Amino acid sequence: MSIVAEFSIKSDDFALCHSLTEAPQMIVEIEQVVATMEDRVMPYFWVSGGDHAEFEDAFQNDDSVTDIARIDRADDAILYRAEWTENVETIVYAYVELGASILQAVARDRNWEIRMRFDDREGLSQFEDYCEENDISFELNQLQEQEQPMASAQYDLTTKQRETLVTALEEGYYEVPQEISMRELADDMGVSQQALSKRFHAAHKNLITSTLTFTHPDDQ
Repeated sequence: MSIVAEFSIKSDDFALCHSLTEAPQMIVEIEQVVATMEDRVMPYFWVSGGDHAEFEDAFQNDDSVTDIARIDRADDAILYRAEWTENVETIVYAYVELGASILQAVARDRNWEIRMRFDDREGLSQFEDYCEENDISFELNQLQEQEQPMASAQYDLTTKQRETLVTALEEGYYEVPQEISMRELADDMGVSQQALSKRFHAAHKNLITSTLTFTHPDDQ
C-alpha cells in the first residue's frame, strides 16, 4: 500500500537556499518534475510574491540548479524550468532510486513544505535512512496510507465526494449560469439537498486543504 508523507525541510538541506535567502519574500511552487534518460531531474516551478529581478539575480548563482530557462508568465508569477544538480541529493535519490512522486512542494522564507508518495513503507524507510546517513534533517508532519484510488486519495476525497464533484461538473452545476440547480442535482443523485450540501462542503474543504495548504504538527 502506498504512503503519502508530508514533511518540512530547510532549503539548505534541499534546494534554492541561495535564492530564497537573497529574496525571502518570494514563494516557489514546484509544478512538475521530469526525470530524463540520463537520470537527470528537471523541475518546473512557479515563482511569485516579490521582486523577480532580485530573485533571478540570486537564481543564476544558486548551485542547486543549472540550465535555467524562463517558460511562461501569468500575472505576477513566472514559470521556470531548470535542472537540479547533485546538491539536491534527497529528491534526486527519492525520485530516481525509490520511484517516489512529488505531489506538492512549496517554499517560503528558506523553508520547504513537501508532500511525497512512496510505493510502500519500505520505500519511506529507505528515504529516512538515506537522510539520516547524509545528515539531512526534516520534520515529518503527517503520514497517510493511500487506501483509495489515486485520484481520490491524492486530494483526500472519499469515493462519494469525488463522484459528487465529477457529477456536478458534468451536469453543469459549476457553469455560469448554472445548468442545473442543487435541488435538481440532489434529485438526480438520489439524496436530499441537505445531504448533498454537506457532501459539497466536505469535498471542497478536503480538496482545498490537500492542494493549497499543508498539515503542520500544531494543527493536529
